[in-house]
Amino acid sequence: MGTPTPPNTFAGLSLILDRMAERRDDAAWVAAQAAAPDARFLLLDADGRAFLHADHDALRWLDASERKRLCADAPAWLLGIAHGRPHFLLAPAGDTHAAGLETSLHARRASLREAGLLLPADEAGLFAYAKGLAHWQRETRHCAHCGAPLAIVSAGHRMQCTNAACGRLHFPRTDAAIIVIVEHEGACLLGRQASWPPGRYSTLAGFIEPGEALEDAVRREVMEESGVLVGEVHYHSSQPWPMPASLMVGFTAVARDPAIRLRDCELEDARWFTPRQIVDGIADGSFLPSTPLSVSYRLLEHWLRERAGLELDALLAARAEHA
Repeated sequence: MGTPTPPNTFAGLSLILDRMAERRDDAAWVAAQAAAPDARFLLLDADGRAFLHADHDALRWLDASERKRLCADAPAWLLGIAHGRPHFLLAPAGDTHAAGLETSLHARRASLREAGLLLPADEAGLFAYAKGLAHWQRETRHCAHCGAPLAIVSAGHRMQCTNAACGRLHFPRTDAAIIVIVEHEGACLLGRQASWPPGRYSTLAGFIEPGEALEDAVRREVMEESGVLVGEVHYHSSQPWPMPASLMVGFTAVARDPAIRLRDCELEDARWFTPRQIVDGIADGSFLPSTPLSVSYRLLEHWLRERAGLELDALLAARAEHA
């Protein structure tokens, strides 16, 4: 369906970051990087919120001296080298001093959802990376094989069972999910959940099951949620989605049978929308797309551009101007 739209939010981190995976087990090298005068430390609270500057939209990184003074007891986990400087995650076990740190750092706290569209692209990606790693560390406490406690190793990127008779390694988990815009004869399929704001419709999505190819997951999820039978499936783009631990894999697809029959009760409604219906719905306020934070927005943006030469950003800006 043509050239993909610009990178999704949180994506493209490899353009600025070398994760230095081959050095994670070199404790001396990691310690030297953490002690470097230009090292930067991203502090997350117990809820996975980051500290932003109080007066502008940028991450409030700690330098080495601030880390030693304010968070000396928190281990530093390597994120990698970005812009020639070592970057680390700090995720203290407790949260008793978070409010005081806001004052000390002249900062405010924000969730990834809040900050994702405020931060520069590289900082949004680093925040997402750090949040996903911190969540995995907090949630993975015992060996899945023998139940013994785990110890964090490899600069924060692996866990090892402390039972000498077991010793299994555990790696960060990412739950893959598909998300897809399906089209049929000039219209796209969108659905909504009952809990969403009035008028919000989004592309269909769901988790991949064991033994399932991505394309098969697209066909199954669309069939389960809407009853629509899908034929062709093409990859569009992907997006890390650490809320808490997912990877969204985006697709475009073509329906073979467009009949809608809601099957699994996950959706309150599903409809086929033409570009004209979307334009009119945005204009009168009856249609609300997903936020630009998500790959769902990018899929709809791409489809409107390819099928009708329309720019979703411009449609929403015009609506806001006349609201």
